[in-house]
Order: sequence, then C-alpha cells, then structure tokens
Amino acid sequence: MKTLHLSLLICFSLVIATTSCKQKADKEAADSGKLQTAADTTASGLAFRDFADTLNGIPVKLYALKNNNGIEASFTNYGQRLVSLMVPDKNGKFEDVVLGFSTLGDYEEGKGKYYGAIVGRYGNRIAKGKFTIDGKSYDLVKNNGENHLHGGTVGFESVPWEVDSVSDNYIAFHRISPDMEEGYPGNLDVRVHYTLTDENELKIEYKATTDKKTYVNLTNHSYYNLAGVGDGNVGEHVLQINADKYTPVDAGLIPTGEIADVEGTSFDFREPKTIGQDADSEDEQIKIGKGFDHNFVINSEPVYKDDVVFAARVKEPESGRVMEVYTNEPGVQFYGGNFMDGSHSGKKDKVYNHRGAFCLETQHYPNSPNQKNFPSTLLEPGAEYTSTTIYKFSAE
Repeated sequence: MKTLHLSLLICFSLVIATTSCKQKADKEAADSGKLQTAADTTASGLAFRDFADTLNGIPVKLYALKNNNGIEASFTNYGQRLVSLMVPDKNGKFEDVVLGFSTLGDYEEGKGKYYGAIVGRYGNRIAKGKFTIDGKSYDLVKNNGENHLHGGTVGFESVPWEVDSVSDNYIAFHRISPDMEEGYPGNLDVRVHYTLTDENELKIEYKATTDKKTYVNLTNHSYYNLAGVGDGNVGEHVLQINADKYTPVDAGLIPTGEIADVEGTSFDFREPKTIGQDADSEDEQIKIGKGFDHNFVINSEPVYKDDVVFAARVKEPESGRVMEVYTNEPGVQFYGGNFMDGSHSGKKDKVYNHRGAFCLETQHYPNSPNQKNFPSTLLEPGAEYTSTTIYKFSAE
C-alpha cells in the first residue's frame, strides 16, 4: 500500500511539474511572440503585444472596440490611429476596410505617416506656412514644399496620446499641444472621443480649448477600401458627395480662394458615380491633383441627427458594403489615393497600390487662416472648438 501511495504521489508531482513547465514555456513563447491565441489578437488579426511600448513616458497600447453586431474598431494611442475596422458585407462576411500596419514600429518608422491618424493642429494645407493673428505673423514648419501640411513634421499623428477612459464600445483620448509646437501659438487642450454604436456608426467628437488665439482644424485621416484592405483599387466604388460647390486649387494644392460650382465639371458627385469615372479626365484641376484631392463645400441639408448633415456616401458594388459620412463641418476633403505608389506593404503583407484607397476627411477648408472669405478656424481663449463626424456602415 505504501508503494502504491508513493507511486501516486510521484505521478501527481510529475503532472504538476509538467503543467508548470508548460505554463512557463507558454508564457515565454507569448513574450517572445511565438504563441498566439484568439485572446491575444483583434478580430482583424492584430497582435496586442505588437503595439505595446512606452513613448515619451506614456504607455502605448492597442485597443479594440466592439458593438453588439460584431463590428470591431481597433485603435492605438500613438497618433490616435484607427488601425483596423471590421465590417460585414451583404452576406455577413467581415473584412478589414481600413488601411494600416501590423506593428507600432511600422508607424514609428513613418510608413503611411497619416494612415488612420488624427491630424492637427491644422488638417490640410496652409500656404507658405504662415498666418497672422492680431497683426502678429507666425511661421509654421514647412513640410510640403513651401507649404505647411497636417500640423507639420511632428504633428498629432507622431506623438502618443493619453487614454482618459475606455470601455467595450468607447475610447477617449487627451493631449495638450504646447505653446509654439510646430509654430502654433497657445497651449491647446484637445480631447477626442470615439463611440461605436449599435447603429453601426463610428462617431468621432472633437473638443479643444486654448489659452491664446490660435487656428485649429482637426480631422481623422483614415484610408478606406470597402472591398477589403489591399483588395484592388477603389475605381469601381460608387461615390456621392452632397456638395454643389468645391474649392479649386493652385499647383501647390492650395485653394485659390474661389468657391466654384461642381456642375459641368469632374467634381460633380451630386448623383452617384464611380470614383474612377473622371479620375483621369482632362479637367485642369484633376491634372493638378493627379486625380481627386480637393475640398468640397457640404450643403446644409439634409440633416441626419442633432446638428450633423449628410456629407457623402460610398458603396462597393461586389461586397455591397456602404459607408455614409455625416458631419457638422462645412467641408470634406475627398482624396482618391493618387499618391499611393505600391511602396508600402501593410497588414497581412498586402501591397497598397496606386489608388488602393480613398479618404473622406471632414474639415474646415484648407488655408482658411489666409482666406477671409472661408469659414474661420480661429479659436479664442474662453471658447471651445467642437466638431462631430459619423461614419456609418451597412450592406445592401
């Protein structure tokens, strides 16, 4: 009997030791990147560990929001980026429709600098990197030839953001942009909230305050392909933009100050048409932008809810996926991926080819600080900058 008890004890000890060794090995494998389970990744296949780091003393992570319909939006607080967005097609098949990269390191290296990011302090271009407030001239960083683009060399896309709060379907980011960062006056306190609703809306709410007069124009710069990331170009996507007018540009893609009618031009998207239909037309504005890279003046009707109006609608015919854009901003920049050149491989090693995505960036007009006939983007102390945009997804 003693021999039997001793044998059982030895066997039990061996089982415990084996289990302990396996658990230790699994942890070491996970830490080294060799073990991956469903809990370690997002629905889009991104590994949480590949976005874990500390930058400027701020922990950087990957966060996944989900709604009750299975839609998932993944963010990193580095550059406050939308890294992936899983939405279903007409048959219920989910695909990632936002271009991006698989690791934090890819973004730090500057691949696709603006992919999925918040851009600021000023989304889009400011002519010659200059503006004047109360007679005082300010010189901004010039990072687009002689002009200033998307907040400068180290804009909002290139810094970590604090995460104020996060839940299953909500995340809130916060950052104070210090006085004279990239040339902008004032300490700008910025908060951005994302909510993934059960109406399949990704709602973005921007707020900012300042202690000096400054210019602010924030937007999200996600690149979309509704067929799926890296799945061909977007020429067959059908686009409608609720705009009777647009702002023509000069050779540097700076608005001339004219607010022109879209009627009779390649820029008439009031009725749905494919993105590719006029993307290579002989229109001089198309030649300047090598395709579409222009601000459209959103009509004030129809109202969607609260104070946001319908801005644009895109449908990918084969999958049936639809994205609708609603905003209280006066403009939307439609960019057709003209400068994508296949030099970047993104998630799942998909190559991001020429016109492999489109952007619909809600905004005030480019170069508004230097165009007095454009809606003002000046923010004063005691006032609050607010902006709301909704991207809504469906399939038909």
